[in-house]
Amino acid sequence: MNYTVYDPSPELRPFIKCFWTLEDERTDKPVRQRVIPDGCMELIFHYADPYKQYFEDGSSVLQPRSFIFGQITNFIEIAPTGTSGIVAARFLPEGLNPFLTIPVTSLENKAVSLSDVFGEKGKTLERKVIAATDNLHRVKLIGEFLLFRLADPQTIDSITRACVKVIFQSQGQMDVVQLADRMSINRRNMERRFTSAIGMSPKQLSKVVRLQAAMKMLEQRKFNSLTSLAYENGYYDQAHFIKDFREFTGMSPKSFFADNLKLSALFIAAD
Repeated sequence: MNYTVYDPSPELRPFIKCFWTLEDERTDKPVRQRVIPDGCMELIFHYADPYKQYFEDGSSVLQPRSFIFGQITNFIEIAPTGTSGIVAARFLPEGLNPFLTIPVTSLENKAVSLSDVFGEKGKTLERKVIAATDNLHRVKLIGEFLLFRLADPQTIDSITRACVKVIFQSQGQMDVVQLADRMSINRRNMERRFTSAIGMSPKQLSKVVRLQAAMKMLEQRKFNSLTSLAYENGYYDQAHFIKDFREFTGMSPKSFFADNLKLSALFIAAD
C-alpha cells in the first residue's frame, strides 16, 4: 500500500488539511476497512477500481467514481473491488462549506456524487482526474477546481473557525459551556452557526477530537494502562473511554487494534 500526503497551496490552506493519495494492488481476498469519524469531510476520486461500502443491515453499494463524503457520525466499512487508486482532498472541519451551494448538513453520512453537488462541472473534473497520468497532476486539477469555486475567501464564519481551533487545541476536552464563554457568544447561537458550517455540533466534534487523540496514543503505545489513557484524555474513567470508543468504532480498543485496519491506522497517524 502506497499512501502519500500533499500540502495544499497557500490559497487553499485555510480550507484544506491535506491532499492524499492511496494506491494498492488487486487482492483476491479484499478486507473490509473500518473508517471512523475525524471531523473532516472529503472530496474523493477513484481513478482505478471503485470501493464497495457496507451497511449495518448487510447491504452494500459501489461508491461513485467521484464524490463528497460529509461528516460521519459513526464508523463506515469499505473494501476495494480491485486495484486501488484514490486521490482526495481532506478539508478542515469548517473548510468545505465555502465551496458548496447546498447545506453541508445534507451530506451527513453520505457519499454524494460530484455531479449531484457540482453538476456538469463536477463531471468534467471527474473525467480530467481519471484521465490524468500521475497524482501530482490530479492534485493540481482538484486544487484549481476548488480555487475557481471559491468566490470569497472570507466566507468561513470567524467565530466558527475560532471554536474549531480551541476544540483541537484542547484535544476535545473543553465542554460547550466553557467554549461559549471563551468565545463570548450565546451558546445556542454558537451551536447553530457551528452546525451550519461544519455539519456537526461543537459537542460532537469535541467527542471526535478527544477520541482521535486517545486513539493516536493507543496506536503509538504512549500509555501505561487504559485507565491512565482515559484520564489523560479527559474521560471520567476507563468505562467512559471504552463506551465512547465503541460508539464511534463499533469495537473495543483491543479488537480494533488487533485487526488489520490499514486505512484507520493511516488516518489516525496523520496530523
